[in-house]
Amino acid sequence: MNAHGKAFRYGDNVDTDVIIPARYLNTSDAKELASHCMEDIDKEFVNKVEEGDIMVANKNFGCGSSREHAPLAIKTAGISCVIASSFARIFYRNSINIGLPILECPEAVEGIKAGDVVDIDFATGRICNETTGVCFQSEPFPPFIQEMIANDGLVNYLKKEIAQ
Repeated sequence: MNAHGKAFRYGDNVDTDVIIPARYLNTSDAKELASHCMEDIDKEFVNKVEEGDIMVANKNFGCGSSREHAPLAIKTAGISCVIASSFARIFYRNSINIGLPILECPEAVEGIKAGDVVDIDFATGRICNETTGVCFQSEPFPPFIQEMIANDGLVNYLKKEIAQ
C-alpha cells in the first residue's frame, strides 16, 4: 500500500478547530466536512487538494478537542497520508480508526516543502521526496494496522475479521 501526491505544508499545533471549524460540526456528512477542511488556516486548500495528496506538519498536529470529524474531513478531502513531527494522541487514534494513515517522521517534515511530490511506502515506512530525490525512514505500521487502513478503518476491519 502506497501514497503519492503533492505536499501541503503546515506548522506547529494545528488543532482540530482549524482542521474542521466547530461551526460545521452540526453535520456528520463526510463530504460536507471535507468542503470546509482547513478553511480557517488555508482558504484555498479545498480548491487545490487532489486525491492522493499528502499533508505535512510540524509538531503536535491534531491537538485540541478529540473530534473524529477532523481526520474524516482530511481523508475525505483527498489527503492520503499526514506526516508530522508529532501528533496529539487522540488524533492519532482517531485517524487509524477511520483508516487515515499518519506517520511521525521529523526528518521528513524538515525535508519536505509545500508543493513537493512525495511517495510513501506504508509497508516499509519509506518516505521519498521525489522533488529533491531525498528519502526518509519512518516506523512502518504493524501488519494489523496496515490491514485496518487497507480496510478503510477499524469498523470495516472488525467486520472482515468477524466474517472469517
